Amino acid sequence: MSGGARLSSFAPVATADARVLVLGSMPGEASLAATRYYAHPQNRFWPIMGALVGATPALPYEQRLQRLLDAGIALWDVLASCERVGSLDTAIRAPQANDFAGFFAAHPRVATVLFNGAQAETSFRRLVLPGLAAPLPMLRRLPSTSPANAGQRPEVKLAAWREALSDAGIALTPA
Repeated sequence: MSGGARLSSFAPVATADARVLVLGSMPGEASLAATRYYAHPQNRFWPIMGALVGATPALPYEQRLQRLLDAGIALWDVLASCERVGSLDTAIRAPQANDFAGFFAAHPRVATVLFNGAQAETSFRRLVLPGLAAPLPMLRRLPSTSPANAGQRPEVKLAAWREALSDAGIALTPA
């Protein structure tokens, strides 16, 4: 049984002084088509980042990315490529991880990795963690911002992301 077309994720969005790395599993169809992180209009990532660091969905994409970078936040995905039909993480087959040893070597100030959902964390722990040398950043799973995680209220997601970024030392926009 085929797992669908081979898909490739995006390059990381990061500066050398990033302190937090937010990891998704693999971009969904809308993001891949737009070549933008979290492009699905129902994804809560940009509204949450808008509330926390001023990267609101109303800003042009490049300005949203710059707000994240200015706050010390980097974006990437656990998977470099996979086979998948549709956008659901449960449809991912034949995953290949990104080069995290190289990323962490180039971004030594990253002290916290925040997983955008369970699949990102599971894939990282299975495919990446065994090959990484200590010391490791703090690893923390957060509620997925995906529209597939519609069962969790937006304010609950926002509170969890606020706490995690605050704990990681990111200066937040006042509530």
